[in-house]
Amino acid sequence: MKKTFWLLTSLFTLPIAGTAFDSFSPESKPVYYLVVDKSDNTITLYDNVDWVLQWPCTFGSNDLGDKMVQGDRKTPEGSFHIISKTLHNKWHKMMRLDYPTQVDRQKFNERKSRGIIPANAKLGGDIAIHGTWPREEFAVEYLQNWTLGCVSMRNDHLDELYGMVPVGTQVIIRR
Repeated sequence: MKKTFWLLTSLFTLPIAGTAFDSFSPESKPVYYLVVDKSDNTITLYDNVDWVLQWPCTFGSNDLGDKMVQGDRKTPEGSFHIISKTLHNKWHKMMRLDYPTQVDRQKFNERKSRGIIPANAKLGGDIAIHGTWPREEFAVEYLQNWTLGCVSMRNDHLDELYGMVPVGTQVIIRR
């Protein structure tokens, strides 16, 4: 009788042993990443299962193409990471991205060698996700592209996102 009980118990518990229940602990935190969709003017927060939240955002130029050179006001496309989070005296809070990456430098040099951009052009940098001037969140509400190539959010939305994602979070920017 004891052998039968042990056999039945092990048959029912064995399939559960390899499930996610094993690794779940109250201290575990979800792994987040962001997708910035330039066509839809959205920032979507995903965890390791599904999307979590979505907010409106704006960019620099109305031309939604990839950033080509410093000063073109275009928002770069690709995969980046948040490298710092700081308060900002003009734009509320700022989450700096690791633009330009090695891939961005390669695209830039290729465009230069093909004559798509001038030989003396500069790549630029200092791209971030940030808020707006105080009381000028209407720029995001009305989808007015106003930045120099950064991604802008309403300050209250940025507060929510800022508190959820750590430095190192992946940010995918696409058209």
